[in-house]
Amino acid sequence: MSYAMIRHLRRTTLLCEQLRTETTLTNVTQEEFLFRPPVAQWSKVIREAEKIVGYPTSFMNLRWLLSDKFANLAMHLRKIVGSNHPIMKTAKTVLYNEHNNLQPWGLIILLLSKAVSSPTYSIEATTLIEQQRMLAELTEMIRTGHYIHKGLLNIPLEERDKTKETSIFANKIAILIGDYLLVTANGMLARLKNQDLSYLISTALRDLSEGEFYGPRDLQNMPLPGKPVKKNDDSFKISADTIPLDVKDVLGSPVKEWTLRTMYNGGSLFGRGCEGALLLGGRSDSDQKKAYLFGCHLCLAWQAASELQKFTSTNKEPFSLVSAPVLFALNNTPKLYDGLKNITKVSTIDFEELKLRILETDAIEQTKSLFEQHAEKAKSYVEMFGDNPSVSTIKRLIKTL
Repeated sequence: MSYAMIRHLRRTTLLCEQLRTETTLTNVTQEEFLFRPPVAQWSKVIREAEKIVGYPTSFMNLRWLLSDKFANLAMHLRKIVGSNHPIMKTAKTVLYNEHNNLQPWGLIILLLSKAVSSPTYSIEATTLIEQQRMLAELTEMIRTGHYIHKGLLNIPLEERDKTKETSIFANKIAILIGDYLLVTANGMLARLKNQDLSYLISTALRDLSEGEFYGPRDLQNMPLPGKPVKKNDDSFKISADTIPLDVKDVLGSPVKEWTLRTMYNGGSLFGRGCEGALLLGGRSDSDQKKAYLFGCHLCLAWQAASELQKFTSTNKEPFSLVSAPVLFALNNTPKLYDGLKNITKVSTIDFEELKLRILETDAIEQTKSLFEQHAEKAKSYVEMFGDNPSVSTIKRLIKTL
């Protein structure tokens, strides 16, 4: 390992240690990070999966973490350790938390690639593996960059005095780091020189962007739930078409709203990453669409599991107001919405009291049913790619939820 790499590792390690010991983190969170599975059995299955793909995904992002540009930006984060800016929570999640991070995105894409790849060794096969690896990495980087951009504070002009200098500086760092990751990911996509793949990923970028303008928001751009409405049909059809997601008559219908928000918040991107892996592998359009639907349903299943974990654990952390349990509870008890409809700052909500009121409804049972539906659909789609170690491992990953 070169001296430059050792230097960058020391910088990153130092920053991670500071973030690990930091306890004054913001209580305000954007939509929850996707892919936050329970710790139990997770690490063991991840290690076995990495053996199958022949690549340690724990170090997938080492390339950009060790770059001079990123290292310099990351060191600036040290200046705001101790503040309650959302970028600190984001940095801690991305750089330190070994369980609740984005690594499963790339690993699942690599497992899916392995499941449909020819076992023969050749120059073409080696090139394909490298291309699929780049796709897995750039998919993670786009999601990470987008998530970092979401960790910005909206500071009114009249409040931008000296007391807000740290927040303004933190905003600049969040923008620069997010931009660096997105630009780097797009550069990798361009180097793959595949027009069809570029089109798929661009549609996912469109969905990520449109999601930031969907539905009501508070002053910090935190998502607020739509007004509950009673409808006979509360199902959202996921289509593999690359047209924009259907937003008609969605707000207020719990399943529709939750599904659309989750698709906007990364489900579409992960689905396109899975689809792109089969596109690179030369599989049929039909198989590519199946891969997209698999990715979307797996994403939705994991998101539901993550939200269930929030409500069934004893911690007092805040939760997203557009998570499935909240939307189900609002639909079951519309009076709950009266206390949220005029919220200007999510941070002012008494989350502990709201959680207790939600637990009095059958929202948890409905969310469990939602998880089971998507987990079963993800399993059925991945089984279409044969009976092999990669598919079996993906099914085990689903089972650990």
